[in-house]
Amino acid sequence: MKPIAHIKTDFPEKFGIPRQSGLVKDLTGTICFEPPYRNPDAFKGLSGYNYIWLLWAFENPGGEKWAATVKPPRLGGNTSMGVFATRSPFRPNPIGLSSVRLEKMEFTEQGPVLTVSGADLRDGTPIYDIKPYLAYTDCHPDAVDGFAAQRMNQQLKVSFPEELLNIFPPEKRSAILEVLAQDPRPSYQHDASRRYGVSFAGYDVHFYVEGEQLRVTEVIAL
Repeated sequence: MKPIAHIKTDFPEKFGIPRQSGLVKDLTGTICFEPPYRNPDAFKGLSGYNYIWLLWAFENPGGEKWAATVKPPRLGGNTSMGVFATRSPFRPNPIGLSSVRLEKMEFTEQGPVLTVSGADLRDGTPIYDIKPYLAYTDCHPDAVDGFAAQRMNQQLKVSFPEELLNIFPPEKRSAILEVLAQDPRPSYQHDASRRYGVSFAGYDVHFYVEGEQLRVTEVIAL
């Protein structure tokens, strides 16, 4: 398979990216297509949908590293689950799947550009396919969340000094607040003295966590 496009996001590194698509709805990204796939005819009808599926490649492919069981970070990193019961990147094939909102479609001199929100991808991630999200068949209200339900809706309270938050452009502020509230740390890490940094939108955000409170200490330009 060959990538049809690459996505541009505010995350130059893996740390801090939401664990699932749609968790941070204010995160935006732009999808730019490779020359063979810029034919406008290939996008006819896409504007009639407001959600799409992205099939993409993990940064670190599983390949020979794959194992039958993995230890999901959200279960503390010490509980084994079958790889096919998780969304771990260490899989037989490094394929990712994300449902994102299609905000805008433009036709530029560089070809079609899609603006999406809710993406959980690193900057530069290759996209292998795009398909429309069909609510009548893709939405299953009776779906059971398995062990993942144990960690749902657990968010931190974020203390972000106004003078530091205002370093970010206004359109980026709600997104970085929600990214931090999702708790970027591995679930097994609870050392209150440890300092962390999330790279986002051209800045490195330093913070530490005490109990359920995340406190931002500085914002440094990258």
